[in-house]
Amino acid sequence: MLEVATQVIARSGYEGASMRAIATACRMSLAGLYHYFDSKEKILFLIQFRAFSSLLQNLKEKLHGVEDPVEQLRVMVRSHVGHFVENMAALKVCSHELDSLSGEAYEDTRRIRRQYYRLTRGIIDRVLDDGVPGDPSDRHVAAMSLFGTLNWLYRWYDPKRGPSSNAVANQIVDQFLCGVLNGARSVGNRVPRRDRRPARKALETSAGGRGD
Repeated sequence: MLEVATQVIARSGYEGASMRAIATACRMSLAGLYHYFDSKEKILFLIQFRAFSSLLQNLKEKLHGVEDPVEQLRVMVRSHVGHFVENMAALKVCSHELDSLSGEAYEDTRRIRRQYYRLTRGIIDRVLDDGVPGDPSDRHVAAMSLFGTLNWLYRWYDPKRGPSSNAVANQIVDQFLCGVLNGARSVGNRVPRRDRRPARKALETSAGGRGD
């Protein structure tokens, strides 16, 4: 039912997807749907929370024993791409609908997304610390740029016609590393510290969403 609901919300948007439309897509009565989910917001919460809980747990497991920061980054990107290739609709919903949640549902989802962001951000910090010691560039901007690339996959990537998910993930990592490492080495591309503070107002997500 959650998979079907994800497809409906991805297609119509959270506001446009009614409980009746979800019930119809699930081939069940509206009362039957309410037996399992007391509200549409509960469905959206479960879609997002389960997706990021799975991403976080899978990444922690796959990082076990991996010491090299660049390889850790490859593991992270391959894990993220591989997870959402299996359900592009979930990627679209997770990318666009965080702010449709409220109250405890929003905070719980935001919390798990922040954990995922922080794990990834730590990897990026280590990559830059090893590759360009003393680099003054804004690591938050780097992390959010990577997530921006990853979370836009649903707009263009077709796993049935395009390259494999691993090939896509490896190219994304190569391009990211080329940008952040070469950019950090170029004095002309460095952003003065006083100009970087506004970028931190964005919520750490793979996350997007409301600011702190």
